[in-house]
Amino acid sequence: MSEKTKQEEWFECWFNTKYYHVLYKDRDECEAHGFIDNLLKAVQLPEQGRVLDLACGAGRHSIYLNELGYDVIGIDLSEESIKMAKRSRNETLDFFVHDMRDLYWDNYFDCILNLFTSFGYFNDDTDHEKTIASVAGSLKYGGKFVLDFFNSKRVVDNLVMEEKKVVNDVSFHIYRRYEEGRIFKRIEITDGEEQQVFEEKVRAFTLEELTEMMKKAGLRVEQVYGNYQLDGFNEGESPRLIIVASK
Repeated sequence: MSEKTKQEEWFECWFNTKYYHVLYKDRDECEAHGFIDNLLKAVQLPEQGRVLDLACGAGRHSIYLNELGYDVIGIDLSEESIKMAKRSRNETLDFFVHDMRDLYWDNYFDCILNLFTSFGYFNDDTDHEKTIASVAGSLKYGGKFVLDFFNSKRVVDNLVMEEKKVVNDVSFHIYRRYEEGRIFKRIEITDGEEQQVFEEKVRAFTLEELTEMMKKAGLRVEQVYGNYQLDGFNEGESPRLIIVASK
């Protein structure tokens, strides 16, 4: 009897479509670069340090980090995103398809960045713990891990249940809900005669849960910020939950 085909996870399917890149094409590059600039002042990496961009997508943050002088590797599970990112590779910048749950290189990186809520995607928290453990294993001793997540409480308290938008003549009808500790986003797409439906599902981790997970992996939380200007974290008001931890 042949082995049952593994069911594809939502992120394996959605992130590999052209519609994912269409929907999120207008992300604020100035804000992203400003955040990285602020972050690097706070983290203080060595010159030409080795950086891993974990879940790098099409590589926009990796490219900017490399322009600032860092030796950068970006990894992502999406083959389509990595294909796009590889157009920008050079001697100190490269991209690979890789599962964040698996160790990349042992004791190698000065810093690992997981930016713009690229965490919390798995059904089982054991897989989230495996991800943090692989981060810890890939860092040099004294290396830094930066996890940029949404502030779950604020997102849940202000959840926009339904939204419509048109991007590049493609219509997106988006429904959101909070259920069993996760935020679900159903995305109905109309592109001419073609109609498709995708879903995003992210675990709504709290600061306490993420801190405990990092502690279990041997990482020590050093700083917690609440926005891209690196102001302090306030659970009721901050838009982001940004954790800086060290090995």
